[in-house]
Amino acid sequence: MPIDPAVAVGAELPEVSFEWSASDVVLYHLAVGAATDPMNTESLAYVHDSAPKVLPTFATVAAGFHTTEPPKVSFPGVDIDLAKVVHGSQKVTAHRPLPPAGKATTRTRIVEVQDKGSAAVIVQESVTTDDAGQTLWTARSSIFAKGEGGFGGERGRSEKVEYPDREPDHRLRIPTLPNQALIYRLCGDRNPLHSDPEFASRAGFPRPILHGLCTYGTVARAIADELLDGDAAAVAEFSASFAGVVFPGETLEVEVWDDGARLLATASVVEREGAKALANVVCARN
Repeated sequence: MPIDPAVAVGAELPEVSFEWSASDVVLYHLAVGAATDPMNTESLAYVHDSAPKVLPTFATVAAGFHTTEPPKVSFPGVDIDLAKVVHGSQKVTAHRPLPPAGKATTRTRIVEVQDKGSAAVIVQESVTTDDAGQTLWTARSSIFAKGEGGFGGERGRSEKVEYPDREPDHRLRIPTLPNQALIYRLCGDRNPLHSDPEFASRAGFPRPILHGLCTYGTVARAIADELLDGDAAAVAEFSASFAGVVFPGETLEVEVWDDGARLLATASVVEREGAKALANVVCARN
């Protein structure tokens, strides 16, 4: 049986110790569209040689940055074909500004397995601490496995964001690059869905798609740049659900509502008449 919730829920995954450098941070920032204007000093701070400012969303790649093998969806009680899997949601909470270089350890457990009928959702939660034992960030993510539901589990609760009943306070247009997925995969996500046309076709897509986490980081960066005065450390928490695909080279339109302590947003694709890309986007501010 590909999914056994009795085994999966509560299972702890092997802890991962890792380190990262300023060069890793810079590559991540370039992969999410930073520093496109070589005369913008605020944007160039993302690519400083030794002390770049760090987007909290770097946390999504930090532990696996130098991975060169495609990921496997094989955990206690879970064994799923990679071609059936897409990212469902992601949240990162930064407990302090992320350093541009460091060493850390991540401990992860499976907290929930949801049965959506036609699909399964596996939810993981991780805590990352530095060498001194101080928590750097926590993360919660879910993956959506097509065709793996129907095992009799709980459906799970909805986490939809309630948006204000008014026009958005801000609209941002964010271009992506035709080769952006090929850049982003150097951050450690070598899933061939984002680079191999034949694999993408077998997964039901006309061509390779942009990593959901690349869209996630790109939107977080744009919000920090345009609405938080370029202050990456002002992002205390960033969460989103993945509502649809983005093809590299498409343009994102981000609508943002300011409700005080948080910025609420959605992201859609301009070239496909507003096809959804991200939903339930919440940026909590320090």
